[in-house]
Amino acid sequence: MRITPKKRLLTVISVLAILILLSAWMIHASTDKIDFSTQVKPIINKNCITCHGGVRAKGGFSLLFRDEALAKTKDSNYAIVPGDADASEMIKRLTSKDPEERMPYQHKPLPKEDIEILRKWIDQGAQWGEHWAYVPLKPVEVPQPKTFFGLFSSKSGWAQNEIDHFIEDKFKEAKLKPSPQADKATLLRRVSLDIIGMQPSESIAQKFLNSNDPNAYNELVDSLLSSKHFGEKWASMWLDLARYADTKGYERDDSRSIWRYRDWLIDAYNNDMPYDSFLIKQIAGDLLKDPTDDDYIATAFHRNTMTNDEGGTDNEEFRTSAVLDRVNTTWDAIMGTTFACVQCHSHPYDPFKHEDYYKFMAFFNDTRDEDTEADYPLLRTYDNDTLKQDLATVVGWIKQNVSADKAKEVYTFLKTWQPSYNSLTCDSFTNSELNDTKWTSFRNHAICRLKNVDLNNRDHLIFRYQGWVAGGVWQIHLDSAKGEVIASTSLPKTKDWQITETNLKPSTGVHNLIFTYENNNLKKPVDAGALLDWLYFTQEFPGKDKQDYADIKDLYWKVLRANVPTTPIMMDDPPDMHRASYVFERGNWLVKGDKVTPAVPASLHPLPKNAPQNRLGLALWLTSKQNPLTARTMVNRVWEQLFGNGLAETLEDLGTQGVPPTHMELLNYLSYQFMNDDQWSMKALIKKIVTSATYKQDSKITPELQQKDPENKYYARASRVRLSSEQVRDQSLCISGLISTKMHGPGVMPYQPKGIWLSPWNGADWVQSKGEDQYRRAIYTYWKRSSAYPSMLTFDGVSREVCTARRIRTNTPLQALTTLNDSAFIDAARNFAYRMQENSKDIKTQISKGFTLATYRQINDKSLNALMNLYNNALAQFRNNDEKICEMTGGVSNHTNAETAALIVVANAMLNLDEVVTKN
Repeated sequence: MRITPKKRLLTVISVLAILILLSAWMIHASTDKIDFSTQVKPIINKNCITCHGGVRAKGGFSLLFRDEALAKTKDSNYAIVPGDADASEMIKRLTSKDPEERMPYQHKPLPKEDIEILRKWIDQGAQWGEHWAYVPLKPVEVPQPKTFFGLFSSKSGWAQNEIDHFIEDKFKEAKLKPSPQADKATLLRRVSLDIIGMQPSESIAQKFLNSNDPNAYNELVDSLLSSKHFGEKWASMWLDLARYADTKGYERDDSRSIWRYRDWLIDAYNNDMPYDSFLIKQIAGDLLKDPTDDDYIATAFHRNTMTNDEGGTDNEEFRTSAVLDRVNTTWDAIMGTTFACVQCHSHPYDPFKHEDYYKFMAFFNDTRDEDTEADYPLLRTYDNDTLKQDLATVVGWIKQNVSADKAKEVYTFLKTWQPSYNSLTCDSFTNSELNDTKWTSFRNHAICRLKNVDLNNRDHLIFRYQGWVAGGVWQIHLDSAKGEVIASTSLPKTKDWQITETNLKPSTGVHNLIFTYENNNLKKPVDAGALLDWLYFTQEFPGKDKQDYADIKDLYWKVLRANVPTTPIMMDDPPDMHRASYVFERGNWLVKGDKVTPAVPASLHPLPKNAPQNRLGLALWLTSKQNPLTARTMVNRVWEQLFGNGLAETLEDLGTQGVPPTHMELLNYLSYQFMNDDQWSMKALIKKIVTSATYKQDSKITPELQQKDPENKYYARASRVRLSSEQVRDQSLCISGLISTKMHGPGVMPYQPKGIWLSPWNGADWVQSKGEDQYRRAIYTYWKRSSAYPSMLTFDGVSREVCTARRIRTNTPLQALTTLNDSAFIDAARNFAYRMQENSKDIKTQISKGFTLATYRQINDKSLNALMNLYNNALAQFRNNDEKICEMTGGVSNHTNAETAALIVVANAMLNLDEVVTKN
């Protein structure tokens, strides 16, 4: 039978109509199902959880976990009966007319719409849903443009990579179209600030600006990614998370030499260390097989915790505080989740129970640090080639003549002085005390105790002490002051700390050691004769019957006593020094509850198979591809660095109380790609984002965009973001030509007004660095927690006492006052003016050149006229006023004239322009 064209057309129309109706029915059917995470959870969190959650469970009813919600309440009723809303006490209470019965108690009744959602949800089985952030990542299909009622795929005329397809797909919600691509000068400045945090070299800039190659932008991105300054920019971001500072915090806030960790970060980013390795080394580098010095230094991530050097403090309290900080930082920095409140009670909103916190804490509770003044344990760095060779000789000799295990033990001790007992753990003092709560000190007839020392296979003691008065005799007794003496030695007077040794009478088992000290040269009862630092119980130096023994032992002591640079690191207790962990009742460290062992929250994925139950196992869990949070958190953070806001705005909280992502599928797509296709490469992730059409858009805002998307959540334009505190400083140094490209090393002290740094207890002072050190990048500025560099704080830098997951940008008059008046910026303006004067005496040419140096753009007539007026007004004031000229130019020199002084004013104004302190 022949089908006519008319019939064929009717058939096609009928099929399309059926498809449209079927699609509408499917949409209706899918929306009729109540979704816990998006519909029910918000109602519970807003109205119920404060009384029926992790903090409180009034009436024995908690809505935090499904098993709790379905359990009997105190009056033996079931608040929720899955499948039967009418039989559920919860619905009865929500709809009750009795004000004493109705919930929420003494609050407005829930809207009928909310009650209906809850009713339907219970009738449908009261299923709990997983919050989006806790769902494991899976491959995400990239959306494609559709035509003809969404039935056929088409090709985008705008998208340049997969990111753009996700962004473009959301445009239709607000009926938006993308903005045009920004001009080359804007793109150059934007991508340079984002990738290296500063202006690029002149050669890189001019190559891009003068190129007509369609691939020039991608080549520019590759050049910036390979720059040594890349690591400096991205390490700056991580330092806030690591709460990095050059001081210890608290009242004394004394210096801490931990800058090698900052340098490790810079090198890790420059080498594009995979993010999983980057995390594993920082969490557990010391537990890797045959860890290198760099692996140890990486663990300083968790030695940035504060140490309280104030006298009279409880060292165990502040050791515990440091451990808790490590738990909170791990969750804030790496998993973007608020976990700190679980210290006191189960999480009010997210699926974490009170005991989860302390099981997680147990991973960190067995580390060697104990709030010591010296910040033990420390990695000793042998920069001297002779010492390096001596160390290798000693370790090699022991490996050859004794055993590989003994060689490893000796190597660890020479590098770290660990595992040792810190004298601040002594107690039961008679005529002795903890001096300034840091070291055990002995008076005449002193007695004190060191608890639970394993003496099995220990016949030797190496210890560090300081002798103040000659004639002291120190004895070690087993279990009591009248117990067996296992060691007796003199403690001669020393000029400083001294490391020495004494033999131990062989013993077995674990004992309390009682220390006694006699010194008849001490005439006053309050006078102390000696101070103990640490004690290392070991065996006599091995290989006594081997050739060259005496020479090797001498080398051993030379290396051990060498005064070398150190860095605080993480190390675990050996089994005989193991520290047990307990739940703290209501978060109080003094009230111990149930004993716990290391474990991760049951609501998330388990530890990987065969993973050790220590920090290394934890690191493998954090970087497991089953972990739903780690990749999402970093991708969201990178997006925030490039666009000003994360796809999920609350970087610090991806949980149920955080702001949901504007583009959830894009976040999941990038996160999955980051782990898999990109193999955790930060540079690959950044390149993917900055080469997207989304990133390259112009930032100009139209009336339509202002009305439809004022906060730019649809990304129909590029964001305008005020530069970070580090970038404001670095950019002024670049524009002025003062910037030093010197990398690494201890923190430097650029100009700072007198009197800001007050450390009366020890007289520490801010001593301005000389030469190029005062013009180094902001990342190298010495960071004191209690008095951080003021101009950087003004631009929203943070003190870094705790992990800061997100800086909140502010806009205050103090910022303009800083860039216009701070001597460091005036200094930069001077040199900027000198750059403008090079090769030209025409003032208009000089100002035009300066504007281009600052923005890469040619100045327009309106701006030029405004700056010329500023110049002429300043020139009129400087003429015949030598004192003001000298003040502006910084003294008498070849530049001490009215014209230069006026140009410095213009240069200073340029550095303060909105388009200079803003990334467009």
